[in-house]
Amino acid sequence: MTTCQTIECILARGELHALFQPVVALQQGGIMGYEGLIRGPSDSPLHAPQKLLAEAARAGCLFELDLLCRRVILARFAELGLQGRLFLNVNPDVLADRNAVHGMTLQLLQENGIAAEQVVIELTEQQPIHEYDIMREAVRHYREMGFAIALDDLGAGYSCLRHWSELRPDYVKIDMHFVQNVHNDPVKRHFLHSIREIAHSLGTRLIAEGIETEAEYEVVRSLEIPYGQGYHFARPAANPPRELRCLVRHRGGEMSRLRHRGETVAVLAQTNPTTSPEQPLGTTVSRFQAEPGLHCLPVIHDGCPVGIIRRHDILALYSQRFSRELHDRSPIRFFMKRDPLLVYQDQPLEHLSETLTARDTIDDEFIIIDGDGHYVGVGRLLELLRRITALQVRYARYANPLTQLPGSVPVNEHVDRLIELGAPFVVAYCDLDNFKPFNDYYGYARGDQVICALGEILREAQEETEDFLGHVGGDDFILVLTGTEWRRQCRTVLDRFAVSVSGFYDEPERRMGGIHTLDRRGEECFFPLLSLSIGAVQVQSGSFRSHLEISQRASEVKCRAKAEAGNALFLDRRTARDGTLTGISSEPTCLPRPLLQP
Repeated sequence: MTTCQTIECILARGELHALFQPVVALQQGGIMGYEGLIRGPSDSPLHAPQKLLAEAARAGCLFELDLLCRRVILARFAELGLQGRLFLNVNPDVLADRNAVHGMTLQLLQENGIAAEQVVIELTEQQPIHEYDIMREAVRHYREMGFAIALDDLGAGYSCLRHWSELRPDYVKIDMHFVQNVHNDPVKRHFLHSIREIAHSLGTRLIAEGIETEAEYEVVRSLEIPYGQGYHFARPAANPPRELRCLVRHRGGEMSRLRHRGETVAVLAQTNPTTSPEQPLGTTVSRFQAEPGLHCLPVIHDGCPVGIIRRHDILALYSQRFSRELHDRSPIRFFMKRDPLLVYQDQPLEHLSETLTARDTIDDEFIIIDGDGHYVGVGRLLELLRRITALQVRYARYANPLTQLPGSVPVNEHVDRLIELGAPFVVAYCDLDNFKPFNDYYGYARGDQVICALGEILREAQEETEDFLGHVGGDDFILVLTGTEWRRQCRTVLDRFAVSVSGFYDEPERRMGGIHTLDRRGEECFFPLLSLSIGAVQVQSGSFRSHLEISQRASEVKCRAKAEAGNALFLDRRTARDGTLTGISSEPTCLPRPLLQP
């Protein structure tokens, strides 16, 4: 059977199947949509999409294949009930063909109950584009129907920057070459930073492709690129995930409310009238004219926001000459802003504040959504500023003046919330040994240096979003660890402190391995170099009722750690029967560190 016959069989039998890969909102931490992908028959040499499309072009079946791809992807997207945007790959040769049947994609959308506002036409570059006039006209046609436009693989094609300039896409996808290993390549980071600046100035939203590792994810996210896609989140699948576990610590869910209970975006949500994408422009203008206090109208489709209409924008448009005669009955989707700021209701207020201050322009209103992307309400910038100011005052009230770390009240609140949720965690009580003699000998200024240095070491030990560090007075710190690697984190703290401690002593005392000074009874005594003791208490669901019980237990365990010479970690494994402190049978409970000697 020839290649052409094989493709003809695929077309005749509809032997294609759709896969979907999530496109992730990196700052908010949720799935904003999916890219629809096509695969040929699994037992065919045309299973790979590149081979399939190349052979279809050679056989003169490209347009028929493209239509079948759209039909299969749209039908499967509707069947799965996926939410958010659908990125639909389209070959520019098909889009620019003057003989193409206009309205076919819109008809397929209507058959499957999908709104045009959900769909992003993603232009894939297989060949260079020569006829930009035709392409611009095609893009304008799709936009008028409500579609958004995306440009694929920025940096990998023939003339991507010119495409960006000529077609003005709503989204631009950055080729994976500039994303992979970006954490080890400063040139790639500079490239991404520059592209982000261009995108901000043009109002284009960026999507970083090929994110495959946690390190790449963190760098791309820190560069404030809004969206990402890659194997780190999920591979293309016939039944893709609706939520991603790797995003929980960034986006929220139950754990994101721990530190900021009652201080998430949900407190900003206000009821506000909404409209549908099909409401006529004239009707929308009448609503604004009848309600002087109405500043915006979120545009909602199937419960999800797809745009926003702002009072000053729409009234300015309507005041233009002939606007009423030309557009009075046109659907409002042609005039709405398609990229409103969408904020998850469980996002901490501080995160939202950081997101807004990183934007080039800040609108007075933003749209608040739930974890499934459904409309919750409208938030206003002024109310956010009031809340942030109140939080800053509260944090300052309880912060330690030396290290600026949270004091005992925030620590206790955090621990109580973890207990309430039944989440497992470890409380590590950290205390310096021989600190008072050191402080008396060298003075409080050098003592403050030691405390600040320890605070930095403990800060660096935090790995999970919900790890929490508090400075509860003097040389006492509380480290709350929520991950499974808490033992390694504690040992890293001990190791780093042991390496740095000799730098706080003068050379004579370093050679002696300690200092000679008076003890509490006024008698001269030798005190070894500073060391760190950590008493760790594991907390499981139901094992403690409040932070008071944990605090008492942690103090006892810390005392056991301080009884050991040098840097030590002691783990509480108190039995329920007799309350005896025991060690871990499979490994040493205490980890003494040798004193530094000359």
